[in-house]
Amino acid sequence: MDAAVCAQAREVSVSDLHEAEHAAGRRGLMSSRMRPVVPGMRIAGPAVTAYCAPGDNLMMHRALYLAQPGDVLVVVCEPAVSGAQWGDMAARYALKKGLAGIVVQGSVRDTDMLRELGSPTWATHICPSHPDKSGHGRVNAPLVCDGAPVSPGDLIVADGDGVICVPREHAAQSVERALARMRKEDAAAIEVANGAAVWDLSGAAASYAQMDIVEIDAAFDDPR
Repeated sequence: MDAAVCAQAREVSVSDLHEAEHAAGRRGLMSSRMRPVVPGMRIAGPAVTAYCAPGDNLMMHRALYLAQPGDVLVVVCEPAVSGAQWGDMAARYALKKGLAGIVVQGSVRDTDMLRELGSPTWATHICPSHPDKSGHGRVNAPLVCDGAPVSPGDLIVADGDGVICVPREHAAQSVERALARMRKEDAAAIEVANGAAVWDLSGAAASYAQMDIVEIDAAFDDPR
C-alpha cells in the first residue's frame, strides 16, 4: 500500500469513503456492531490479518509481532466472547511499535486502560474473558471481518462511524473520490453558513418537486 494513499486516507471519513465505494458498486463496510473503544480517533493503513481459534489469541500475537509501523491489525475470533483478543499489554506494544490500530471481530478488554493509553481500537464486543495461546489459525491470509472481505494489504479506514475495507487495487481511486466528495461538502457548508438551505443543496427539493404530492396547510386534526 502506497504511503501517500494511506496519508490521504487519514484525511477522509469512513462515510465519504463508503459513498465512494458504494458508487463503484463495491461493498467493504463492516457492520454497525463494529464500534470504536476510544472516541475521536481516525486511522488508515494496510491490513495485517489474523484468524484465531475460539478462545485463543495466539495468531493475533503472531500477526502483531510481524506487523510493521502504520499497519492495521484485523483480527477475527468466533464465538465473539470466547476469549479477549486485545488488552492493555498488546496495546502498549502496538503503540511502541507504531501500528496504526486494531480492528477486532470478537472481544477486547482493559478498555479503561485502552482509553487512557489512546489505543486506536475498534471491536464488536467487550468482554474480560481469558484467552489461551495454543490454538491454530491463520496469519496474513484473506478473511471476512464483520461482514467485510479483507485481504492482507487492503486499505483499512476507521473512525467514529465504523470501519471500511477498500481493496488495495482500488484504494487510490476511492480515496480520491472521497476527497472530492469532502471538498464538495466543505463548499456546501460555506453556503449553509451564508444562509442556503440543505433542502435545496442536497437535491431533496428537486426530487420533491417531481413527485405527485399534495400539501395541506392545516393541522392533521382540523375539521375538514
